[in-house]
Amino acid sequence: MNSVSAVFESDLLVQEGRAVPASLDAFLASMERRAFRMAELHLGHREDALDAVQDAMLRLVKHYRDKPAEEWTPLFWGILRRRIVDIQRRRKVRSIVVGWLGGGHDDDGDELPVWEPADTGPDPLEKLHGEQSFADMAAAVKKLPQRQREAFMLRVLEGLDVAETAQAMGCSEGSVKTHLSRAMQHLREELEEWR
Repeated sequence: MNSVSAVFESDLLVQEGRAVPASLDAFLASMERRAFRMAELHLGHREDALDAVQDAMLRLVKHYRDKPAEEWTPLFWGILRRRIVDIQRRRKVRSIVVGWLGGGHDDDGDELPVWEPADTGPDPLEKLHGEQSFADMAAAVKKLPQRQREAFMLRVLEGLDVAETAQAMGCSEGSVKTHLSRAMQHLREELEEWR
C-alpha cells in the first residue's frame, strides 16, 4: 500500500477528541504555521501568504471574537480560503491590466515595466531541506483543482470533520466528500512512485 496515502487515510480517522483552545490568542498561535503553509501552497508566494494569514486572523478577532471556541476553526479556515481567492483574483486582474500596459511607453517615451507573476517553482526552503517526498507531495497537491485541494488540506492536513470543512468551504457535506475522494485518487496516481 502507498505509504503516503496510508498516512492520509490514518489522519482521516483521528479527528475526534480535539482540544478546545483556552483563548483566542492560543487558538491563533496554534493555527499560524499550518495556515501559512496552506496559504503558501495556494499562492506560491511567501509575502502574499503572510498577508492572507494575517488578514484572516485579524478578521476572526474583529468579527468573531465572541463566538464559541468550537466555531473558531471552521470560521478561520473559511475566512482564510476567501482571502486566498481574493488575492488570486487580484493577481489575475493585475496581470491583465499590466499586460495591456506592458510593452507600452509612458508620456515621456520611456518603456513601461512589464509585470511578471510570482515564480511558482519549487520553494527554496524545500530545496534547502532536501525533502524530496515533501516536494513531490506539495507539487501533487498544487496540481489538484482548487476545491479538491481545499477539501484535502482542511480534512486531511487540518483534521476538520466533514461538517466543519463544509462550513469553511461554503458547500454541502456531500460535496466535501466528493472533492476529498477525487483528491485522494489523484494524489494516489500522482505519487505512485512512493509505493
